[in-house]
Amino acid sequence: MKRKVVSMLLCIAMVASMAAGCSSGGAKDDGKDTAKTEEKEETEEVSADTVFGKALAQVNEDLAPLPAKDTGKKLAAIESTLTNSFWVTMQEGYEDTAKEYGVTIDVQATDSDTDTTGQLDILNNMLVKDYEAIAVSPLTEDCLISGIVTANQNDVKIITTGNEVNEDTLKEAGGKIDAKITVDFYNQGVMGAQYIIDKMESKGQVAVIAGNEGATQSDARRDGAKDTFEDAGMDVVAVEQCDFDAQKAYDAAAAIIEANPDLAGIACGNDDMALGVVRALEEKGVKEDVTVVGVDFTEEAKAAIEEGTYDASVAMSPYLMGREAVIIMLKALEGQDVSKVGDSTPMAVVDAGNVGQMTDWH
Repeated sequence: MKRKVVSMLLCIAMVASMAAGCSSGGAKDDGKDTAKTEEKEETEEVSADTVFGKALAQVNEDLAPLPAKDTGKKLAAIESTLTNSFWVTMQEGYEDTAKEYGVTIDVQATDSDTDTTGQLDILNNMLVKDYEAIAVSPLTEDCLISGIVTANQNDVKIITTGNEVNEDTLKEAGGKIDAKITVDFYNQGVMGAQYIIDKMESKGQVAVIAGNEGATQSDARRDGAKDTFEDAGMDVVAVEQCDFDAQKAYDAAAAIIEANPDLAGIACGNDDMALGVVRALEEKGVKEDVTVVGVDFTEEAKAAIEEGTYDASVAMSPYLMGREAVIIMLKALEGQDVSKVGDSTPMAVVDAGNVGQMTDWH
């Protein structure tokens, strides 16, 4: 199902129009037609004829049969820092969906994108409470291994959202995950780099600003951008690890442009870093000469694109990821097979040409 949603939204980026509409998913079949009809009408009511509405309907369809509501299950979720609006929006997806399904969820986050010890502490603290399932977005592939093993021993369902764990290491430790929501992070790097390539007609010097090394999304976005630039014959003059930190990205960009005055583009691992890069280039008076692309399409990124100070962002929906996670946890607790859920998270490149069609995107 992933390709269906992704391809539809990519059409928006390329031709500023939405492909054929998607149908919404129904509730889990309990033999009562009226209940199914009411659930369908409720879904259609919130699924307006918009980009986000259609993506929401597609996620529901992909995850059918949907779990029962009002079970009172107690869930939890662990994110990265809530100083990044991406994770704030994902928290909203968790909490809104939990309310819709009549369950509770405790969403916690680390103080920074690199606080691996703190994230493990959060998981261990959650395991002494009576949560029945926990969704985690690991900061690195190995930082939560011991906590996941303990969760398995306590019969707590564990799913990963986006960022993954090293399953070989986890298996060696005697652990497993129950489900994973995957995201094609490598393709996000490809999409951002390709935007720059197309704009620069495969000519010029480029750089990559990456997040924290060892994180699933960071490494994949970095490699996707670098590989795509190199395959197009562009000169990659720098690849800098900036830990998803705007100030570090600002400093790196200032140094890169000083050393490479002919720089044509910079692909960044998220919007926070990209906006730091934009600020550095503006202060150097060269922003008009350098195309900057990031990932996440945060509220800050959307505003900057609308203002014309930021070129483009690879949009994904953290809200829908939070929604998927709640539904999958509940399905797992019902005994449904969630081992091959995969990825229903839509993506699209957003720039000045189509940002007006993403007004309700979150």
